[in-house]
Amino acid sequence: MTITFAEKLARMPGYQAGVPTGQAPEAIASGNIAQLASNESPFPPHPKVVEAIQQTAAAMNRYPDPDATLLRRRLAERYETEPSRVAVGNGSCEILLAAAEALCEPGAEIVYAWPAFSMYPYLPALTGAREVRVPLAEGDVHDLDAMAEEVTAATQLLIVCNPNNPTATHIPAAEIAAFLERIPTHVTVILDEAYVEFQTHDDPDATLDLLADFPNLVVLRTFSKCYGLAGLRTGYAIGPPKFRAAVDAVRQPFSVNALAQAAGAEAIRHQDDVLRRVESTIAARLTVEEGLQGLGLATSDSHANFSWVDLGDADEAAVLAGLAEREIAVRPGKALGGPGHIRVSYGTAEENERFLRGLSEILD
Repeated sequence: MTITFAEKLARMPGYQAGVPTGQAPEAIASGNIAQLASNESPFPPHPKVVEAIQQTAAAMNRYPDPDATLLRRRLAERYETEPSRVAVGNGSCEILLAAAEALCEPGAEIVYAWPAFSMYPYLPALTGAREVRVPLAEGDVHDLDAMAEEVTAATQLLIVCNPNNPTATHIPAAEIAAFLERIPTHVTVILDEAYVEFQTHDDPDATLDLLADFPNLVVLRTFSKCYGLAGLRTGYAIGPPKFRAAVDAVRQPFSVNALAQAAGAEAIRHQDDVLRRVESTIAARLTVEEGLQGLGLATSDSHANFSWVDLGDADEAAVLAGLAEREIAVRPGKALGGPGHIRVSYGTAEENERFLRGLSEILD
C-alpha cells in the first residue's frame, strides 16, 4: 500500500532561504559570503541580551514558561497595554500561521497584496480558504482601495504588509486608519510591521494608537530585524485578547523557547540601541540607493532595511549568477513575485560597497 498525504501538501509553495541550506552558518562566519539576502541585521544583539541568553542557557534542562509571562509583560509595558493583548510566537510567521488556522477554513477568504511576504500563500494552502491576491499599485505600494473592494461576507483575514516585503514601500498611519474605516468588523486585519522601525513617515508607535479605535486590528512585529535576533525567532502581536487566546489554542505548547523569551524580554528594554541600529540602517539605505541610481537602476521608495531593485534591461539570472560568483547573496525577484528585480538587504559598510562594486562589474 502506498502512503498518501493530505491534498493541501501539494498546494504548499515551499520556502526558499536566502543562502543554501547547510551552507550559511559556516560561510557567513568565515566572512566569505556577503549575506544580503535575508533582511537580517548586520549587527549582533545588544551585549545585555547576549548576557541574558548566556544566563538562561544553564537551565536548558527545564521547559520554558508556556505563557512567556516575562516577555509578554515587558512588551505590554513597552507599548502601554495589557499582557492579555500580547501574543508571542516562534517568529511572526508562527503567529500568521496560527491566525489562519484559528480564523479560516474552506469557504473563507484571505485577502493580501502581491508581491508581498512569501509566507502569505501558505495560509490559504493550509486552511483551504480562498486566497484573494490584489496587485500592487504604481510605485510598488499596496492598493488599499482595491483591497477594500475585494472584501466580502466570506473574508475572514486581510493582511497589510507595511513596510511591504519585498518592495520596501510604506503607507503612512493616517492612510491605514482611513482604510480600516472601510473594513467590516467581521474581518480581522493583520498589519504586518516587521520593518516598521525603519520607516520615516511616522513614529513607529503611530499604528498602535489605532488599536483603541479598531477592535478587529492586530499589529504584528518581530525581534528578528532591528533587534538583531533572527536566529532565535521571536515575534509578537498586539490585538484583542480573544485573538491572543485563539492563536494560543491552535499552536503547540512551549512554541517560544526559553532563550528566545529571555532575549526578547531583555532586548525590548534597550530602545536606545534600536534607535542606533535604525540610524545606521537609514545611512546604509542612502548609500546603497545612491549607488544603485548611479548605476542607472531604479528602486522603489524604501522604508525598510533592504532595496527592491528594478534591473531594467539586465537579465535577472545573469545578475544573480555574477553576484554568486563574487560570493554576494541577494534574493531573486522572480521567486518573490517580481521577475526582473532583485532584493538586497543592507549589510556592513564593506558588504554594501562590495555589492555595489560587484553589480557595477556585472552590468559593465
